[in-house]
Amino acid sequence: MGLSLVCLDDARRCGSLNARASSDRLCLLGVLHIMGWEGILTVVTLLSVLSTLMFTRYQADLVLVAAMAFLLVIGVLTPAHAFAGFANPGVITIATLYVVAAGLKETGAVQWIARRLLGHPKTARGAQLRMVAPTGILSAFMNNTAVVAMFIPAVQDWAQRLNIPASKLLLPLSYAAILGGTCTLIGTSTNLVIDGMLQTKLGVHLGLFEVAWVGVPLLLIGGGFLVMFGSRLLPDRGGVSEQLDQVREYGVEIEVMAGGPLVGKTITEAGLRALSFGYLAEIARDGRLITAVEPDRVLEGGDFLYFIGAPECASELRRIQGLRPASGNIHKLDVANHQRCLVEVVVGPEFPSLGRTIRDSRFRTRFNAVIFSLSREGKRFSGKLGDATFRIGDTLLLEASQQFVEQYRFRRDFLLVSALNDSAPPDFHKAPRALGILAAMVLVSASGLLPIVQAGFLAAGAMIASGCITASRARGSIDLPVLIVIAASFALGNAMIVTGASAWIAESLLGGGVLSPWLALLIVYALTATFTEVITNNAAAVLMFPIAAAVAEQLGVSVLPFAIAVMFAASASFITPLGYQTNLMVYGPGRYRFADYAKLGIPLSLIAGAVSVILIPLVWPF
Repeated sequence: MGLSLVCLDDARRCGSLNARASSDRLCLLGVLHIMGWEGILTVVTLLSVLSTLMFTRYQADLVLVAAMAFLLVIGVLTPAHAFAGFANPGVITIATLYVVAAGLKETGAVQWIARRLLGHPKTARGAQLRMVAPTGILSAFMNNTAVVAMFIPAVQDWAQRLNIPASKLLLPLSYAAILGGTCTLIGTSTNLVIDGMLQTKLGVHLGLFEVAWVGVPLLLIGGGFLVMFGSRLLPDRGGVSEQLDQVREYGVEIEVMAGGPLVGKTITEAGLRALSFGYLAEIARDGRLITAVEPDRVLEGGDFLYFIGAPECASELRRIQGLRPASGNIHKLDVANHQRCLVEVVVGPEFPSLGRTIRDSRFRTRFNAVIFSLSREGKRFSGKLGDATFRIGDTLLLEASQQFVEQYRFRRDFLLVSALNDSAPPDFHKAPRALGILAAMVLVSASGLLPIVQAGFLAAGAMIASGCITASRARGSIDLPVLIVIAASFALGNAMIVTGASAWIAESLLGGGVLSPWLALLIVYALTATFTEVITNNAAAVLMFPIAAAVAEQLGVSVLPFAIAVMFAASASFITPLGYQTNLMVYGPGRYRFADYAKLGIPLSLIAGAVSVILIPLVWPF
């Protein structure tokens, strides 16, 4: 009897396993029936792209171009589908607007406006209000990355004059720029990307101010939240420009020559206690560190002495016989003293020496600049600078030639390059001219006289022809990697459509049941907002657009509200410094930490999501 029960139990278990295996086979056959091998390969490629962007340091343009090439070579995409993004009107418009934004930057138009609007508020809340309004308005009409790059040094100086910590202002500056970019079609590249896809797929063209029905309330409500709660939720930390006195104190490493005249002498006898421009902080000897250096400590050959001091400390040490440079830091720049300036840079994801120490990176040779100080996660790096390993978001304070800013402002090595004592200010008398060109472009486009792509070309040409920017600088201002990311993302989006992968993903999101359009819209918004925190905003928009369109198609409703939801969600990156470029730009100068973004960004993201999901169907009905 017991044996019979065991056999019966085994039979039931085997039957259950067989049924499950049969169900899995049917599921797999169903997926193959819907998508075919091309669709499955596309989904695997998409997951590989997302994983690579999230968990590795490979650049987004390289990853997406590789995915595009793979799908093209394997036969999933035709050349027409693979390269469609490079001819998309949204991508071309973004390229022209880079030139327009560069013209505004070169003429100092933003600083010209900022000086007239910022004023002299008495409190941090008043300063945030004075800053959020112009930032949001300017970001509605020009690239928000350019707005933040121009505002950061101005806000730092302004905060110092008002005796307000820069940390209370710089993160709201980034968030206000993101919110302002949602107010018009040209406010952010994401809007233009979605508009380009709507034109290509559905023949729908959004007006310049059509998205303002949601963008303006979002700016007002989100900006109000920043003003009301920003001071309370943000830390009280000074920015980099508040530490200029410390900046002039930097590390110099010297080696005691073996057999030299200083061997056997004490620190005092060697004259190292009476330096005018520096002091001995520590000694490295035989692999151990002596941090409390007594005046009667005897020097030995091969000792490494680490001095903290002003720039002149290097020259003072050079005059002491028996010492020699232990690293390149003591060798100053190959430029005259009057041609040097202090420069603040933020290390970006394409910096060539990420993961390497300053000593191994040959920074001085590569950039002809000396690192004075390194700030990371809100704190100045306190160890030996030569041992510091470069990380994304590090803020470096450099002494460089005056040409450094000009040379690297459009390069991808750094996210932000600004001179703290810039001797070459913008050509302010051309600022009204640049603003006039911008206003003309907006009026021509808003009136329907010309589409935005033609108006953008005319404005870019006018910036060059009027002398607001030179042709070479206009060429350098175009962010080619961003354009490649967007164009290559179109290839993945097209692959998802032609293989049926987007329809399958949409059906999976809907769970096979009939969801209400409001709930489906919320799911699409949340998924896009999640993607934009871990990959680029433009890539998130392009990859989610076909899924959103498929969801709308399966529900039998209009695609437009779902496309607009993707547009707004892709821009709503507030939770991490890595999700949006402007967030990373203020990370170092504001001395922020990751937790600072979450404290202010999570409630702001929830507010943005609620406002968007409520208003979008009212403006663009299902």
